[in-house]
Amino acid sequence: MIIGIDLDGVVFDSEEEMRVYSELYDLIDLKQNSKRDNKSLKFQERFNWTEENIKDFLSKYHLRIAKTTNYKPGAIDVLNLLKKDGNTLIMITARGGLNKEIIEVTNQRLKKDNMYIFDKYYYEAENKEEVCIKEKVDVMIDDYYLNCIATSAAGVKTIYFKAAPSHELEENENIKVLYNWGEIYRYIKELEEK
Repeated sequence: MIIGIDLDGVVFDSEEEMRVYSELYDLIDLKQNSKRDNKSLKFQERFNWTEENIKDFLSKYHLRIAKTTNYKPGAIDVLNLLKKDGNTLIMITARGGLNKEIIEVTNQRLKKDNMYIFDKYYYEAENKEEVCIKEKVDVMIDDYYLNCIATSAAGVKTIYFKAAPSHELEENENIKVLYNWGEIYRYIKELEEK
């Protein structure tokens, strides 16, 4: 099976760290309470910040979070199991789109942690459904609801990894909502048995 895997909020717990530090930045640095949409995973949509605020926040926290964020519980074990089971793992992430330096930081970190196990790496992937179609991905795992809508609409079975406050999606033949890596492994094994 060919499995597409997002990084932030799926493999790395970076979305939660971004939530924490964007809250602190808004309250302490900007001395305001400008939250407008707590369900959005993207901090740019959660707060009413100027472009200058966004750039300042990214310069203070983005690289730091990429270097230090924890892996999601079970991510390392399940990715290794999926690889051992003979699956093709393709990393498909928007990472690097805001800061190209994060690509090298990510590659170094994955190598250091013995997690450089993906068969292909797609950084700065804004249209993940196009990559999924090109690579004939059977299942895509993502935590951003708009990506899940796009990949499922392209006919790709999509796991909506929902481990933080985010928009609701109804399950259908191409969308499955799951909350942890154990559930993801179970679902993929069930798909393999069909």
